[in-house]
Amino acid sequence: MVKKFVYGTPFETEAVVKEIPSSEGNPDYGTFSTENGFSFTTKLADDDMVFGLGEANRGINKRGFLYISDCADDPNHVESKTSLYAAHNFIIISGKTHVGFFFDYPGHPAFRYRLHDFRYNDRFPAKNADLYVYMIHRLISDLDIVKQFRHVIGRSYIPPKFAFGFGQSRWGYTTKEDFRTVAKGYRENHIPIDMIYMDIDYMQSFKDFTVSEENFPDFPEFVQEMNDQSIRLIPIIDAGVKVEPGYEIYEEGVKNNYFCKREDGSDFVAAVWPGDTHFPDMLNPEARKWFGDKYRFLIEQGIEGFWNDMNEPAIFYSSEGLAEAKELAGEFAKDTEGKIHSWEMQDKMLSIANNPEDYKRFYHNVDGKKIRHDKVHNLFGYNMTRAAGEAFERIDPEKRFLMFSRSSYIGMHRYGGIWTGDNKSWWSHILLNLKMLPSLNMCGFLYTGADLGGFGADTTRELLLRFLALGVFTPLMRNHSATGTREQECYQFENIEDFRAVINTRYRLVPYLYSEYMKAALSDDMYFKPLGFVYPDDKRAIRVEDQLMLGNEIMIAPVYEQNARGRYVYLPEEMKFVKFLPDGSISEEILAKGIHYVDVASNEVPLFIRNGKCIPVAEAAECVKDIDTEHLQLIGYENSSYTMYEDDGICKDYDKKKLRVFTINV
Repeated sequence: MVKKFVYGTPFETEAVVKEIPSSEGNPDYGTFSTENGFSFTTKLADDDMVFGLGEANRGINKRGFLYISDCADDPNHVESKTSLYAAHNFIIISGKTHVGFFFDYPGHPAFRYRLHDFRYNDRFPAKNADLYVYMIHRLISDLDIVKQFRHVIGRSYIPPKFAFGFGQSRWGYTTKEDFRTVAKGYRENHIPIDMIYMDIDYMQSFKDFTVSEENFPDFPEFVQEMNDQSIRLIPIIDAGVKVEPGYEIYEEGVKNNYFCKREDGSDFVAAVWPGDTHFPDMLNPEARKWFGDKYRFLIEQGIEGFWNDMNEPAIFYSSEGLAEAKELAGEFAKDTEGKIHSWEMQDKMLSIANNPEDYKRFYHNVDGKKIRHDKVHNLFGYNMTRAAGEAFERIDPEKRFLMFSRSSYIGMHRYGGIWTGDNKSWWSHILLNLKMLPSLNMCGFLYTGADLGGFGADTTRELLLRFLALGVFTPLMRNHSATGTREQECYQFENIEDFRAVINTRYRLVPYLYSEYMKAALSDDMYFKPLGFVYPDDKRAIRVEDQLMLGNEIMIAPVYEQNARGRYVYLPEEMKFVKFLPDGSISEEILAKGIHYVDVASNEVPLFIRNGKCIPVAEAAECVKDIDTEHLQLIGYENSSYTMYEDDGICKDYDKKKLRVFTINV
């Protein structure tokens, strides 16, 4: 059951798509107050757990830390970070009772979740009491809470089937030869690949919806050249529009008042990659339609997918912020008496980027009303991706396009997926990204994955292989790295055959992974689940955080420690331990319920099949379209069956699905 409560005058985020009548009073759980802003307080029992918050730091169980709902451009994902790139205000309090809350509040300064130890009062304060609170209760399990919530926020984004292939990316691919080199490296080494991503260097002077005339004078022909190799180019689109007279998009935006404004009505100026930029007013429906229609420029040249970036929005500095920093620097340079401490100068320079004060300096036009950006900050990335999704419906309503974003809010899950931001080449980030996956699913984001191998810092051969072994199972499987780091394309390392074996495993599993994804999307279910959602009465299972259930048949338990040759796993029931081996064979071993140490080499991919179940496995292929789904191998338990979802992977008529039932008979 879902109840809706209204506090003050909330901003309409359109995160919820079902009509829910407002209830009087407060929810009958915990204590709600509007005396000093808004707060929700409850006492947690000893065994209570808190789930949700989507893309957030630390564990699956969020209890014991402070979280701030604030879309923030900060790549240093250390344990102390209270916010990452997204704002997903959905939580489940799980214990003797199960209750979910969605706090529909998009502002900055952001919603704070003080999820401290048991018996402490946990407060959820917002500066202004202007929000919707949705309470989901009177259901028997955490999974039921999720399904009910997912139902009211609308169907999760469904990508084209090619998006389940492997993709290679790097900030620094600039010329056609760079992309040809990558394509050649994968194809000649017979490592499967379906996509190569284009970061900011493909543009003309970092201008959205342009292509470098020098490097790509015949861009449509080059797109076709890659397509002929069954490789799709996936370009980036950034949030800022370069200030440049003569640049068509800039000129149109200024003429039609499509950019965010200062309080005095002038166009707000911030610096991002192109230098001085304006931000399209993504909350203005007219501006959103205008910006979305610009994707047509690349679609008409053969492009079938995009990734939206820098859409928190990231701000390197504002005109005002830079002026303040220069003024202080001038005073500091003249200071001979030590009145200005060096720490003050240092703090000023370090805080010039993504300064909260800058988010108070510009405004949106919403239904003719000026809304200061900080009041709706967390909606910018959502609506940028919404702009694209709505445009795709106009451009080609029957076709699925690949789209994922960095910044997001609940509601964006209907228009695209997300990647979990600019992570590092750290072992801890394998585990961090593993733990994010079910939390993201709870909030509607099914198409998601990490920058495999790590975006920042230098990866190692072993780290990349272990990262890829997790990526085998994530819907988005992308190797992405930053300029200035070591090149981490799979063919750059010795014993290339090991990388081929791991990525081959992904393609062998695509029929199953795609089938389970579609089932989850079409039934408001989860693709990844914590063990406790499937085994709620198992006290050990509900505390496991480094293993996940995937679909209805398998459990995954990746290796995430340096120099490890295996790991311990907990099996809540008897399962079949399966390893995809580097020679293409598959080992199978039945293990009893309990704790086991399993050997897993860095070139092997493990999974566990639940008792009485089986999964389909294909032969390896070098691209998704070449996967043979007519001749599949079944692995798992004897006398078990699997119902597989199939469609053409392109169109949106999901009622034309094909369900195939496979049975293992002995």
